[in-house]
Amino acid sequence: MPTTEKTSQMRDFTDSTEYKRDLGLMEAVSIVIGRIIGSGIFKTPAPIMALVGCTSLFGLVWLLGGIVTIFGAVVYAELAAMMPRSGGPYVYLKMAYHPFWAFLRGWAMFFVSETASIVAVALVFGVYLEALWKIAFGSLFGPITYYLIAFTTIWILTIVNLFGVQQSGRIQNFFGATKVVAVGGIIGVSFVSWSTGSLSNFVTPLLPESFDGSTFKSVGAALRYAFFAFSGWEGATYIAEEVKNPRRNLPLSLFIGISGVMVLYMGANAAYLFQLTPEQIASSDWVATDAMEVALGATGGILISIAVMFNTFGNVSTQILVKARSWQAMARDGMFFKKFAVLSKKHKTPNNALIGQGLWATVLLTFAVSAENSYETIIDFFSATSTVFNLMVFGAIYVLRKKYPNVDRPYKAWLYPWSLIIVFVIYATFFVITLMTTLIPSLIGLGLTSLGSIYYYFYIHKRDKLVRD
Repeated sequence: MPTTEKTSQMRDFTDSTEYKRDLGLMEAVSIVIGRIIGSGIFKTPAPIMALVGCTSLFGLVWLLGGIVTIFGAVVYAELAAMMPRSGGPYVYLKMAYHPFWAFLRGWAMFFVSETASIVAVALVFGVYLEALWKIAFGSLFGPITYYLIAFTTIWILTIVNLFGVQQSGRIQNFFGATKVVAVGGIIGVSFVSWSTGSLSNFVTPLLPESFDGSTFKSVGAALRYAFFAFSGWEGATYIAEEVKNPRRNLPLSLFIGISGVMVLYMGANAAYLFQLTPEQIASSDWVATDAMEVALGATGGILISIAVMFNTFGNVSTQILVKARSWQAMARDGMFFKKFAVLSKKHKTPNNALIGQGLWATVLLTFAVSAENSYETIIDFFSATSTVFNLMVFGAIYVLRKKYPNVDRPYKAWLYPWSLIIVFVIYATFFVITLMTTLIPSLIGLGLTSLGSIYYYFYIHKRDKLVRD
């Protein structure tokens, strides 16, 4: 490896940055919470219950999703404390493997998974606005209205993020607090409204009709939606260069944020079950709204629809904030569109990357809004691709311990190597089941990802070869 390349790589273990470190622990925790709590807890209980069909497996899916997320955070915490660089997983892959894999992951994030996630949550914002509209006026939206709502949401929040991370941090604190209050309100109202709920919902049916291969497959397929509901927990690592004392605050933000969200999620699902039967949950388009309507009537439906709209709006804001940092980090390394590397001179924000991200999200939105069950379609589209790269990032902790044994590690993964083995086995099993249950969408997502190899070979590889020669 040439000396200049070694120097460049070792820089990733330092705290040097061109960004402004304006975000403290509170903002980092808010980003973790804001990135996780978006549409998932309000939308995914329905497809999960529809797949498993009983309350015991419904609870098991959510519990597994939370436990696997915590073990994943244990691994990420070591990587984040060791390399406090913006871009999160992109940086870890770049340091552990050949740069091609880091590039391909970034390519997949931009063109397949992460930008699509922005679109998915923006669509759910429209769904709950429609729920509010239906309660108030008795009518539903059409596809064009959905499109315009999601489009406006994405671009308003993209523009807000162009004007400095400090302002964005305040927004994250506000929406982070709103999310906790909203989910906590669902839990509180549901169990206070004792006369409208029923404990029998928790045990009818408690078990599946039979335990066989199809049961195992159903749980694995349902995990796709639970993992989506917990996804984004690594969000603070994307903005590592803008966090104060990142070697301490990044691991802390992961553990505090994820633990809090897991408690809220389990409570919210219990609240849904108390107010709605499993059959009602499985068939619901707006689970949170339906549960609150049972508990409080139309007033409850209106209040929770407003709360969910705040949550999803804030989640889109968080996603737009953190994901643009990955595209900037890639471009800074010469691994993506060159103009994405430029930071605003005044605000030190990656404005070109933010605008490019918004443009591609608009393209994906145009296709998604025309699909039936567009929310589930988007999740099916990128689950397999995301899982492949998640496995590689988790494996990076093993590779980097061998490759850079003497680098300072302020935090070491708890229960390593067992924590790594547990999360690796569960994710690998999940990947196989995802291919079995959503083969065509998975292959499309993987196919779009593989197109990145063409760009890499004809642009990056040939350019680097010319430089070496």
